[in-house]
Amino acid sequence: MTKKCIFIMGVAGCGKTSVGVQLSAKLGAHFEDADDYHSEGNRDKMAKGIALNDEDRLPWLQRIAELAERSTQRIVIACSALKKNYRKILSASLNDNFVFVYLQVERDELERRLRSRKGHFFDFHLLDSQLDTLEVPHDERNCIIVDANQSLEYIVTDIVSLLTDEQRAKTTERLEGEEEKSRV
Repeated sequence: MTKKCIFIMGVAGCGKTSVGVQLSAKLGAHFEDADDYHSEGNRDKMAKGIALNDEDRLPWLQRIAELAERSTQRIVIACSALKKNYRKILSASLNDNFVFVYLQVERDELERRLRSRKGHFFDFHLLDSQLDTLEVPHDERNCIIVDANQSLEYIVTDIVSLLTDEQRAKTTERLEGEEEKSRV
């Protein structure tokens, strides 16, 4: 479980911030919410129910990528990272030292959560736009999919377990490779 950067990703209302805060506390990592790095213009658009496009998102994604790259400690970043291309931008300079954790939640539950939110700039009417934009990270390198319809405690425990299993598998793979080389 030694990844430097853990991106908690998914559409609005999936629990990125709540999970990210709890996970970072459990791992002793620094936490950042990518929403804090949106420009005022992007925030205004979303508050008015206007969906962001790739052009709107690019400078924001670049700021988050720089944040991840500059971090000198393990960091958990809550960031929508809806498209594969966005995930490539975010992880380009991190070599293999990152993982994306996609929080998968049913649409009805997402809407319920968004309607109950208070004081957030995201207009819940944009949910369908985000779901349309979302490219689920099936079969992507360094991506884990988690059922986030569960309790916060369950989700965080599940993520820690999956990260531990992933690290164990990579260590075993590396050791087996070294053992094979020593036989030759």
